[in-house]
Amino acid sequence: MPEQQAVASRYAARRHLWKAAIKWPMYSVAVMPVLLAAGWLLGVHGTVRWSHLVGFLLAAILLLLWENLCNDLFDAETGVDTIEKPHSVVNLTGRPDRVAQLSIGCLFLGLALIGWLAWCSRLAVLALVLLCCGLGYVYQGPPFRFGYRGFGEPLCWLAFGPCATAAALLALQPKTVSLIPTGTAWLLGAGPALATTLVLFCSHFHQVTEDAAHGKRSPVVQLGTARSAALVPWFIAITLALEWVPVLHGEWPPSVLLSGLGLPSAVALIRLLQRCHDQPERIRSCKFLALRFQGWNGLGLSLGLALPVLWRGG
Repeated sequence: MPEQQAVASRYAARRHLWKAAIKWPMYSVAVMPVLLAAGWLLGVHGTVRWSHLVGFLLAAILLLLWENLCNDLFDAETGVDTIEKPHSVVNLTGRPDRVAQLSIGCLFLGLALIGWLAWCSRLAVLALVLLCCGLGYVYQGPPFRFGYRGFGEPLCWLAFGPCATAAALLALQPKTVSLIPTGTAWLLGAGPALATTLVLFCSHFHQVTEDAAHGKRSPVVQLGTARSAALVPWFIAITLALEWVPVLHGEWPPSVLLSGLGLPSAVALIRLLQRCHDQPERIRSCKFLALRFQGWNGLGLSLGLALPVLWRGG
């Protein structure tokens, strides 16, 4: 009986590690630019190319899976994940070669879908997504490893903000649209991308000692946990300001204020980091609070942008 309990315990622990490795909630950051583009197009034009929406969502998930697997591989090379990240796919499988093959497969399938979307819309869609992939690679990939130099957050904002949003807008609009909607992409993607960047920023708090020991100079390592925690309310305030100022200017409908759905998670995140910013075991969940803020904020904004078409329909 004790042996059976031990086996069951090991099985449950491994299942928990695999659940952490898959990180399915994290894929909200991949799909958000597409949902935002769809919400804006529905609100303004009353239509969206639904097959392209589904294709872009699948491609975004595949490409983020490629990036996550690559990051596990790159971190395994530097040793930063050896102890503090037992849920790394490389650590769980012990087969970095297979992980590399899977990541390449995800990249190929994701880009194939984007290639089809580009063929059916504009080739600029593929160029913009390739730029996003390039930004994702230089974040952790050799010889760049910009994430180790503290530049991960700006790269994250640029990739998941203007670049991904512009690609999604171009892919979901009618083929007659030829120009890259740069202005709309910046206006629409700036706030939600800052919420996405907050998720990355918060992921560093519980591993400051290990990151510093392996030469990973994240912003939290450079600033310290106290000063970094003090920045979190500014992340949230600027995110909401970027989303609500267009409402005050009459560019977006009042329903956009639904992006405030993320505020409860934001308040919980601020309070947790104020109390426990230097206690790694207690703040491991802070990135998931940031992720809830990002998810509810983006969904509320997408719905708020699309609501006018429902009102007009009524």
